[in-house]
Formats: sequence, structure tokens, C-alpha cells
Amino acid sequence: MNALPTLNLDPFPEIDLRHMLVLTDDTAMLQHATHATPNLHHGYCTDDNARALIAGVLFCDLQPEVRTSAGGSAVPDDLAVAMQRYLAFLSYAFSPDTGRFKNFMDYDRSWAEEMGSEDSHARALWGLGVAVRRGHIADIQELAAKLFQKALPAAERFKHIRPWSYVLLGLDEYLRSDGSNTRVLELRDMMADHLFEIWKANATEDWPWWEDRLTWGNAKLPHTMLICGAGLSRDDMVKASLKALDWLLGVQTGDSGQLSIIGNKGWFERGRGRARFDQQPIEAKALVQACLTAALVTREQRWADHARRCFEWFRGKNDVGVAMYNADTGGCHDGLHADGADPNQGAESTLAYVLSVLDLHHYERAQKASQDLAPYGTGW
Repeated sequence: MNALPTLNLDPFPEIDLRHMLVLTDDTAMLQHATHATPNLHHGYCTDDNARALIAGVLFCDLQPEVRTSAGGSAVPDDLAVAMQRYLAFLSYAFSPDTGRFKNFMDYDRSWAEEMGSEDSHARALWGLGVAVRRGHIADIQELAAKLFQKALPAAERFKHIRPWSYVLLGLDEYLRSDGSNTRVLELRDMMADHLFEIWKANATEDWPWWEDRLTWGNAKLPHTMLICGAGLSRDDMVKASLKALDWLLGVQTGDSGQLSIIGNKGWFERGRGRARFDQQPIEAKALVQACLTAALVTREQRWADHARRCFEWFRGKNDVGVAMYNADTGGCHDGLHADGADPNQGAESTLAYVLSVLDLHHYERAQKASQDLAPYGTGW
């Protein structure tokens, strides 16, 4: 098979976990910040702690000592402690009575709800799947596996396609650790087929998409179907995913070739104009991950080039020309507005940047090693 295409990023970004750890206290990762200072009024959520667990695991997976020894001296002590807190939060968030994760917790550690959204449950499964596959430390892997199995039945009843995509990413990771688990295999196959059938029912030549509206987390849909198509050796699924991703990139390319993310103040409805602002970092992250996976699957240079272009959005190659990553703090600004970047640097945005950088490092490691690797949802 051909070698992986190069990213040609100059300079190549360093991994910066400073602000992620600033937002982590003795309970878990806090949701929001005022500028770069943690905002305690908004407490915690399962969504962010699942993402933070993924970030910690992927960082550890880059360290050779962690891959060969449970001691893992290459992992900073504060990150090792933080990872246990992220996992502990997910464990506490799961309710055996409902079979679902709660999502929002106030700063006083009281839950703000009895049951979280499908999205938060699905992201938790994604994070747990990554921890099972790449946690390396047995205690983390074993608890993650137990939680994953307890939380899986609820996902079979989910109704919305974005949660399906997060669940499928978690299933893919889990299967790389336990590929003989019939229950997980059957759920992966069923959800992947259903996702593809919805695409076929709605896609047209001028709008090759699952829905008549582009909203949030858009790139996760082609990303997930591409992983499933490659894993199942389904060329039809792979081709459809690449077509959808190519189109999504096209409608989010500005006049100067910069990534121009669809804003969440109006979105983009079929047959109508698209919103330009408020642009969200999680959209850039999702595109980086999707394009890196496309580069892995196809070995085509254009997908690595797209991944680089999407990442450069964080560095200021965007519609306003301002950097979203704050080199002074290690945080990422919460949104891109017409008059500049949002001054606040919360968990979701910071993790979007951190996870993008981690994915670039994993891809570069695979590219330098000339490894023939199958696509992963978040790791390589």
C-alpha cells in the first residue's frame, strides 16, 4: 500500500495541555471559563469529561514508556491524576436505574438533571471505548470496559443520527480491543447500515447529505461512516462518505481558500443561505479528524492538505484572520464572531484544539513509521 501523505505543517504544533489542566479541579473538568479563569458557576458536564478522557488517553498513547509499562513515567503526575478524575466522573454520572448518563453537575456536586441527552451518553461511550482500546493502564481499561457494557443497551434505542455517530466511534475503538464481542459487532453493523440507508434516502447530487440542514458536528457523520465502511470493507459506504465530506468542505471554503465554518446563528438550510458566524472550534476539530481518516483510507495527498487547512483555522487562517488558539494560556477561544474571537476559553473549545493537535501527532507518527494502519475514530 502507498505511504501515508505528508501534512506539511510548518511549524508542527506542540501538544499543550496547560489550560485543560487549569480547568480540571479535584472533581473533574469544569465546563466554562471567563477569559482563561475557570468559571465555577456552570459546573461540570459528562460531554467535556468524556472528551478530556480521550485527550488524556491519546497523549499517553504517544509516550513509549506508557506503551511498554504500566508505570508510565513519561506521563506527568497532574495528567495521570486528571485522567482518573475524568473516568471517576463518568462512573458517577452513570445511573444503573435508568441505564443512562447524567450530564450536567453543579459546582456543589449536585446533579442538575436525572438523565442526560443522547449526545452526552454517546460521547461517554466514545470516551470509554477509547480508554478500553488505548488506556494501557489496566485499572483504567477494566473500569472503562465495565461502564461501556453497562451503558451500551441504552444506545440501541437512540433516535438521532449524531449520537449514533459518537456511539459508532466508541464501538469501533472497543472492537479493536475485543473484536470477538458479538453484541458489539452486531450493534456496529446495524447502526452503520442504518446511517448509510438514511444518507441514500436523502442525498442528491447537489446536496449529498443525511439531512436538509447543516447544523453542528457535521463532519462526524461522514467521518463515522468512512470508518465503518473501511472496517466492513464496504466500498459503497466509503465512496458515499468521501463524497459527503468533499461536499462539506466545499460549502465551507471561503473566497481565499480558508476554512469558513457554518455558524450556529442560523446554520445552513437546503435552498437557503448559510450563516457565517458564530463559528465553533468543535467543527474545525471534527473536520481535521475526518480528513486525517480520509487520508489514511485513500492515501491521497489532498485529504492531508484538507486536514492541514482545517487546522490552520485555529491559527488565524479563518474569515476574520484572528488566532483561536491562545499561546499564552494554552486555551482556545470559544467562538469566532464577525468582530473577532470570543475572549472566553472553555472546555469544549480548548479540547477541540488539544484533540486536533493530538490527532495530528498520531497521524505524523504513523506517517513517519510508514505503518499500514486501519482508520481509527480518534487514535491511529
